[in-house]
Amino acid sequence: MLLDAAREVFVEQGFADTSVAEVVRRAGSSVGSLYHHFGGKSELFVALWEEHQAAHEEAASRAVAQAKAAGVTDPFELFSVGARAFLEGSWQRRDLTNLFFNGDSPPGFEVMKRRRVHEWISQNDTLLQLSETSFDRLYAGILTALIGQGSREVAAASTRRQANKLIDAVIEYVRRLMAEGPWKPPATAVRRTRGAGGRASGSRQGNRQAR
Repeated sequence: MLLDAAREVFVEQGFADTSVAEVVRRAGSSVGSLYHHFGGKSELFVALWEEHQAAHEEAASRAVAQAKAAGVTDPFELFSVGARAFLEGSWQRRDLTNLFFNGDSPPGFEVMKRRRVHEWISQNDTLLQLSETSFDRLYAGILTALIGQGSREVAAASTRRQANKLIDAVIEYVRRLMAEGPWKPPATAVRRTRGAGGRASGSRQGNRQAR
């Protein structure tokens, strides 16, 4: 009841203008009960965010598991079904998605969000069976950022029809990014760079000896 009431008040009034008294009034609870279970307004906000994140993760994981059970093995298809489930949740809980994106939050919340994004990138890295190179991490980060921004746009959509088009657009961008996989530097370019460095080093040594 407290989380439901907090959701209503935070969405209506924002974090800064929300009062604990209003939350407990709507929940039919007491200030003591709120502080006992959550510790305060900031902790209540974070608990609501964690519940929202857990719903995202459960939906995406379930969608990927169902696809695998149906015999799907293609990384794009698996990533796409998980992304679509995530984006669907952003529309279904668009009040919360918009709340957590608007910047009106308790101290330290943005740091928590960034930490969660890093965890999300690691999960996508595993799903896509990528290596530990910086190029693959960059690739996973770009795909993750695309889903994150897509989530924001979907939640801001004015109609279900517009939200569906945005979800389809995100999946299409994913398809295009995944068409050739992560970028790899040409081996010849790497050798050329190393060779140039070696010659430059040798030239500098020669100059020092001449002096």
